[in-house]
Amino acid sequence: MEYDTKEKLSDESPAKVDEYGVHEGGVHDVEAVPANVLSRSLKGRHMQMIAIGSGNALSNGGPASVVLGYSFVGLLLLFTVQALGELAVLYPVNGAFFNYAVRFIDPAWGFAMGWDYAIGWLTVLPFEISAAGLTIDFWRTDINIGVWIAVFLTILAAVQIFGVRGYGEVEFFLSFIKILGVLGFILFGIIVDCGGVKSDPRGYIGAKYWYDPGAFQNGFQGFCSVFVTAAFAFGGTELVGLAAAEAADPRKTLPRATKQVFWRISFFYVISLLIVGLIVPSNNQDLLGASNSNTKSSPFVLAITLANVNGLPSVFNAIITISVISVANSCTFASTRTMQALAASGMGPGFLKYIDKRGRPLWCVLIQIAFGLLAFVNEATTGATVFDWLLSLSGLSYFFVWGSICLSHIRFRHAWKAQGHTLSELPYQAQFGIYGSYAGFLLNWIALIATFYVSLYPVGGPNLNPTYFFQEYLAGPLVILLYLFWKCWTRFRGPLWVSIKEIDLLTGMRALDLDEDPPVKTSYRTWMMGTLRGLF
Repeated sequence: MEYDTKEKLSDESPAKVDEYGVHEGGVHDVEAVPANVLSRSLKGRHMQMIAIGSGNALSNGGPASVVLGYSFVGLLLLFTVQALGELAVLYPVNGAFFNYAVRFIDPAWGFAMGWDYAIGWLTVLPFEISAAGLTIDFWRTDINIGVWIAVFLTILAAVQIFGVRGYGEVEFFLSFIKILGVLGFILFGIIVDCGGVKSDPRGYIGAKYWYDPGAFQNGFQGFCSVFVTAAFAFGGTELVGLAAAEAADPRKTLPRATKQVFWRISFFYVISLLIVGLIVPSNNQDLLGASNSNTKSSPFVLAITLANVNGLPSVFNAIITISVISVANSCTFASTRTMQALAASGMGPGFLKYIDKRGRPLWCVLIQIAFGLLAFVNEATTGATVFDWLLSLSGLSYFFVWGSICLSHIRFRHAWKAQGHTLSELPYQAQFGIYGSYAGFLLNWIALIATFYVSLYPVGGPNLNPTYFFQEYLAGPLVILLYLFWKCWTRFRGPLWVSIKEIDLLTGMRALDLDEDPPVKTSYRTWMMGTLRGLF
């Protein structure tokens, strides 16, 4: 893979450069310089907010399976985001984890990860726009959903006009509303569970629903069925790394964002779902409609409805609408930046690498908006089937991406050591080091195996059904096909993976004056304090 590179030394450390291009007392910075570059307008507050179907999971797995499944994926993401933070601070390159896979694992695997990720977000957009339209049905059933699809798609297209700054500002505002809504729900749920709502005839609930109908539903199958739902819910956490190329100051904003984003998401998902499992019985028949974006069947709205609190279901439905628009906003950012990076690296059509003077990948934006038009398929009688196949390309793909991030970090650390560098040279270190990435990689494999099992033997059947299997696991064969395609396209030139000693550690590295922050002697106490700071 060839790069058009240009050396750039830090103004703050005019150090000498040796024959290998490495600063004495500093770190080399090599940046790709296209005709126009992506706008670096994301501020710290944007980075912290960017990464922020549970009813079906509650029905299939029960409240304990939901809490354990989401906690499992949250732990997986703790390791993944920390690894991504270390790589993204040192290499805030356009394309982020796709480029890391190309550089540290294998170009063919990087190609497969990049296009799998881009396709996943492309197909999620029409679903989210359709879901936003369906949320309006909570208030108005007399207006055709196509009207709301057109309205929301127009709004998303307008946001793209303002480029990455528009994305960051909108996402920050929407995420702030979501946080307030979830905090309000958690407080409300605690009051309901303690019997503090006079309109609720159930009185004190406590852990009643964990005993009847039970903490677990459908045994091991029910537990495994939660993983894809959790992955789909947590999907987008890795956008912190993708946004690195457009952050105003990656060295400061990225570590802060990676530390905070895990805790925020884990708290707002795990705690809120724990509350839902306490006040909504998993055998409630209305939960069965939650898998098709029917907000009247959303466990959050249902929890409020069961408490007989007038007016509040409408408030939370509005928050759900905002959350869905937020995901759609993330779709446009993730897919367009990934496609542009792939094209710029020679792994996609050349016209996709075009960036205008305002830092916007226009052709990629147009393709993403065009995919948004698929939301109108909802008007057809076969719309649900089409969306089932579209979503089969997204949820599972996150496990491949997250696993690749962990593997990239593992191989980076080995190459960093093999090529004579020390950990003290790194501007930011993953809190759990290389062992956290090993753990994250293993947890991703466990999640993939569990999902493979439940795709063959789903809750309620049909067992060993090819149609159901591919609707659940289609991202797996897609990744393999993409990988083999690039191997064939390059005529199997090169080894199966990049040798540790041949890994390029210089291209894209940001110039940093490491003398400003001398390494601190590590001890058990400093490691524990650093871990606490990393989480909170």
